[in-house]
Amino acid sequence: MTTVEPAAGTEEFDLGRLLAERGAERYELHARHLNHQLPRMLHTIGFDKVYERAEGAYFWDANGDDYLDMLAGFGVMGLGRHHPVVRKALHDVLDARLADLTRFDCQPLPGLLAEKLLTHSPHLDRVFFGNSGTEAVETALKFARYATGRPRVLYCDHAFHGLTTGSLSVNGEAGFRDGFAPLLPDTAVPLGDLDALARELEKGDVAALVVEPIQGKGVHEAPPGYLRAAQELLHRHKALLIVDEVQTGLGRTGDFYAYQHEDGVEPDLVCVAKALSGGYVPVGATLGKEWIFKKVYSSMDRVLVHSASFGSNAQAMAAGLAVLSVMENEQIVAGARATGELLKSRLAALVDKYELLSEVRGRGLMIGIEFGRPRSLKLRSRWTMLQAARKGLFAQMVVVPLLQRHRILTQVSGDHLEVIKLIPPLVIGEREVDRFVEAFTEVMDDAHSGGGLMWDFGKTLVKQAVANR
Repeated sequence: MTTVEPAAGTEEFDLGRLLAERGAERYELHARHLNHQLPRMLHTIGFDKVYERAEGAYFWDANGDDYLDMLAGFGVMGLGRHHPVVRKALHDVLDARLADLTRFDCQPLPGLLAEKLLTHSPHLDRVFFGNSGTEAVETALKFARYATGRPRVLYCDHAFHGLTTGSLSVNGEAGFRDGFAPLLPDTAVPLGDLDALARELEKGDVAALVVEPIQGKGVHEAPPGYLRAAQELLHRHKALLIVDEVQTGLGRTGDFYAYQHEDGVEPDLVCVAKALSGGYVPVGATLGKEWIFKKVYSSMDRVLVHSASFGSNAQAMAAGLAVLSVMENEQIVAGARATGELLKSRLAALVDKYELLSEVRGRGLMIGIEFGRPRSLKLRSRWTMLQAARKGLFAQMVVVPLLQRHRILTQVSGDHLEVIKLIPPLVIGEREVDRFVEAFTEVMDDAHSGGGLMWDFGKTLVKQAVANR
């Protein structure tokens, strides 16, 4: 095999040297060339850290101090960062120099990954691979509309299914939708409200309901029995059930898929992404029933009626196969269930101790910590001050000292919500639970003491919120 030498007078690309020379400019580069509000926000809340390396559930800065990651890249890093099995798979697939993305052949890796994914949902038959969670949802919306011949998709209040135009049309948060109309003519129903679902289905134009078993925004779980009852209603009206497992899937909630917590639920279409990537190569997948795929791809003339330029690329498929192998060999799902129960129970035990702590909810390693109006007059007046400026500031006040004082990365679960969502890598154990609970307890002690740095920072947040109005 021949190799191409660099032309005379040119230098070979050296990534390490580039990072060494320009890495310190990271925040300035972002402010100048990318979303300028991101570095501004990070500077404001003191999140403008410089992390040098990462492994598993931890980051390290230039001083060698470790930071516990309880965010997992919003769920992408299900196995933590740089899992050795996934890294090796990617090295192997690059070294194999496969004839990838020819567009007119059938490579083995997509079929093998589809086969493996389908073993975890035996009522489903086929898979379409895209590049992200929002693409997985877009695929499901298109397939549901074509398969049923109907235009309208129902979604739940406060849902989050992505930010491209189709998935934005089924996004239940107005803040994401504002300014991007007109969107698709889809309709929101309250999560858990079967009567509202039935009323919409009676109109006869509904293709599907798309739902998260546990909503990412606020960590609200579908009521017991809701998914099964909704499925029965939908099928009675010849509509489909789409379950969005982009964040809840692949072990996050202590089951491989969150819908499997409820007996008898067999969605027509399931969307996955995030953790399937191993944290390396973007990948999304839409799993569906045979008849739906057969209707969409009904003839050779329609063979490319829905496709993705980088869908099924070898690197993404290799990463996905490695992730599923690790999940089986290291019993990731069972570990997430046990560790999640430990973390949730220890946090729930604090609810009676702290009047600012309202509720701890969730399943597996997807846990919401909600704060609420305190009883005592002194704390209530400070709470009211924050709420008047902007709802959600108290939760942000908790997030900041967790990072600044205890080196633990968390974040609020959505704008204007007094909820912190914990979605750590699924590989954490008792040591990480101890570290988080001890740090959280110290922050809560400070918040209830009526003074200190935490409330001083709250005043800064209030000024910032008022200035942004």
